Amino acid sequence: MVVEDHLAEVKETGSAAFATTHWSMVLAASREELPGARDALDQLCRTYWYPIYAYVRRRGYGREDAQDLTQEFFAQLLRKNYPARADRAKGKFRTFLLHTLKEFLADQRQRAATLKRGGDRTFISLDQESLEDRYRLEIPDELTPEKLFERRWAQTVLDRALARLRREFVAAGKEAAYAVLQSFEPGEQSSLSYAEAAIRLGVSESAVKSMIHRLRQRHRDLVREEIAQTVPTTAEIDEELRYLVSVLRS
Repeated sequence: MVVEDHLAEVKETGSAAFATTHWSMVLAASREELPGARDALDQLCRTYWYPIYAYVRRRGYGREDAQDLTQEFFAQLLRKNYPARADRAKGKFRTFLLHTLKEFLADQRQRAATLKRGGDRTFISLDQESLEDRYRLEIPDELTPEKLFERRWAQTVLDRALARLRREFVAAGKEAAYAVLQSFEPGEQSSLSYAEAAIRLGVSESAVKSMIHRLRQRHRDLVREEIAQTVPTTAEIDEELRYLVSVLRS
């Protein structure tokens, strides 16, 4: 199905289609007149803002220049509607965005443009200083700019899925249960045993194991949903998941 056919399908089914259709976030962000377009653009920006900032910093730009360049890049993303230029038949939005960023930086160097800090370009509220605080924690020179971009993209995907998982527990009135169970997430080093968790939750140990299994499965499902929004086909979701894991392990 070509992009235009998909957009026609979205118009017929309404904004709910954005939640489940592959490539949905990119498509939604590319069409301002469609329901949910602004939210989709906001999500794209929040997903990729720090990976792009880290890439620019690792390319040797100072803090203020990197902040300006990152802000200007996303301003152009809005002004020139980069999502509409992404061709889902040619690969992942992540790859398209990094290629576009490289072209943008090359153009900025050639023009030697002096970017004006602040102004009216800001269209998403982000704490620039917190970005720099995160960057200071990066291990110097361990990763190339490209590898750092991919590592932070992968971590952002996991973090977004985890934030959604927590919101689901809170919405269901199970915030206290989540506070106990979250320490059993993969990659976490829990200080609790199954028996101790069972006591805190007032359930059996076997029930705790079932709850942990469901928690992990739901997190995996949410990670898949995050990935599905920026890959062209269902077949590519598993491929992208494998790539995400390899990036975090490398």
